[in-house]
Amino acid sequence: MPSSSTTISVAPRHNSAGLRFWHWSNAALVLAQLLTILFMFVIVKVKTLAPEFSKVLAEKGVNMAPEDLRGLTRIVSHRIWDWHIWIGITLSVLLAFRVVVSFLQRGRQRTGAKIAALKGRAAQGDIVAQQGVWVRYAYRGFYVVLAVMVVTGLILVFEDNFRSIEHTAKEVHEFTMYLVIAFVAAHIAGVFRAEVTHDPGIVSDMINGGASDEE
Repeated sequence: MPSSSTTISVAPRHNSAGLRFWHWSNAALVLAQLLTILFMFVIVKVKTLAPEFSKVLAEKGVNMAPEDLRGLTRIVSHRIWDWHIWIGITLSVLLAFRVVVSFLQRGRQRTGAKIAALKGRAAQGDIVAQQGVWVRYAYRGFYVVLAVMVVTGLILVFEDNFRSIEHTAKEVHEFTMYLVIAFVAAHIAGVFRAEVTHDPGIVSDMINGGASDEE
């Protein structure tokens, strides 16, 4: 009697492993990047360090010239900016990884499929789905903003090769930083609201992948 084999296909999770890795890694790096800005301009306040250094050194009987004090503050500033730069470079690598992941999505994992499903529900009068469509488009806008921030950041890192657009790149980079802060705040608030209202389990879905098409 001829033997027969049965092929079992497993439907993909709602959120792929690659997408989940990118999401949490990107979230950690964006928050770390914002922390470097917070340290630079709020917590440490590098611009006010020189008078503080001068005061502490004077109490110990040490007097330093203003230019030497500025050298000390630059050490602190450069160390924080070194972290900022390396985090930014890692973000650029992650962004490239996200592009690759987008081509590896299957079935309803694809952003286009998720938007189409939401639009279908919205056409039937589902208010939550209508809001979900706008949220998905907001994600796409965030990717664009993040890409602009990464590109302008790299221009500033290699500023010697981009002197003609360095000033413009700096202004755009700073502006996109505020957009990212706004998105992060809105995203956290939106996820919390969804978790406690119409979409419980949204956080766990981004951790374990969520249910597959056949579940």
